Amino acid sequence: MPGPLAGVKVVELGGIGPGPFCAMVLGDLGADVIRVDRPAQAGADARRPVMHRNRRSVTADLKHPEGVEVVRALADGADIFIEGFRPGVTERLGLGPDDLLARNPRLVYGRMTGWGQDGPMAQEPGHDIDYIALTGALHAIGPADGDPVPPLNLVGDFGGGGMLLVVGVLSAVLSARTTGRGQVVDAAMTDGSALLLSMMYGFLSVGRWQDERGTNFLDGTAPYYRTYRCADGGHVAVGPVEPQFYASMLRVLGLSDDPDFAGQNDRAKWPVMGERLTAVFATRTRDEWAKEFAGQEACVAPVLSLTEAPHHPHNVARGTYLVGEDGLVEPAPAPRFSDTPTATPVPSPLVGAHTDEVLAEAGFDAGRIAELRAAGAVR
Repeated sequence: MPGPLAGVKVVELGGIGPGPFCAMVLGDLGADVIRVDRPAQAGADARRPVMHRNRRSVTADLKHPEGVEVVRALADGADIFIEGFRPGVTERLGLGPDDLLARNPRLVYGRMTGWGQDGPMAQEPGHDIDYIALTGALHAIGPADGDPVPPLNLVGDFGGGGMLLVVGVLSAVLSARTTGRGQVVDAAMTDGSALLLSMMYGFLSVGRWQDERGTNFLDGTAPYYRTYRCADGGHVAVGPVEPQFYASMLRVLGLSDDPDFAGQNDRAKWPVMGERLTAVFATRTRDEWAKEFAGQEACVAPVLSLTEAPHHPHNVARGTYLVGEDGLVEPAPAPRFSDTPTATPVPSPLVGAHTDEVLAEAGFDAGRIAELRAAGAVR
């Protein structure tokens, strides 16, 4: 694979959510990612076809001593090892950091969990919604008169989890190339989602943010930073925070001389401003408003669905989404690189499709691979 990470080798213990997302991003950027799945899944389609792209797939039974030895051999030649089990599980399997770093001192061992490797809740089960609940992120999202609204699983799993692990393991690889020493990267979704709240905590510390849902200018309270329903049931996203863009919005809407809109940040006027804007945007369809605001520098955009977004002219021009021969739509690799561009993603393989190939590269001859297969260590 071309890309800025060409030559970087990653071993990923198969999991769900943020770990595979991290591995996908690394693969998108050119790393050789080997995913280890269970032998019982051999021959099956990938469970998550987009997040399992740009992989080679092997199977190994982590409860079989010879299966464990296979994974150790793969880690011997890797730069990065990724696992997403509860703390202590890989140690019990014989695949913990001490086991693998003793054999490969330059290895970066990436650990993805919700609560982290230590702390009183480290062994508790949980999901994205639980992790962001503990950091204040979930409390901050939703209407003032309603319940907290889960932001899909973008904040915990992917922004505060998978992306945090990407940053962590790549930083540790740079360190290892300088010092010759690998290390453990403890990426927790609680830590990551808290980090994503840095601006809000900064505002809170200087009195620019209220610790109450639906009372702040970025949480849908300000009339100039929210969505509005249109005549056809669609929505537009309105976000002219800066005065010049706010003025452009008022000009397009014919409200420039309306005294109710004279003070953009006059909170006493926000309720009436919101009511007026609700009424105005309801007079036309979403696409009519999109056409009206095009090129007006007013920070107003149509709210597109998942199936609409790939067809928007800007996204088409940028190649933001890819459509495969099978009709599968997926986001393209990002960001863009001028000197080491990334390749079109390779579709997710069948589970175990590369077992023999990868084991041969790791030094197992055909006879030994046959023995492992017969023993049930691989499939």
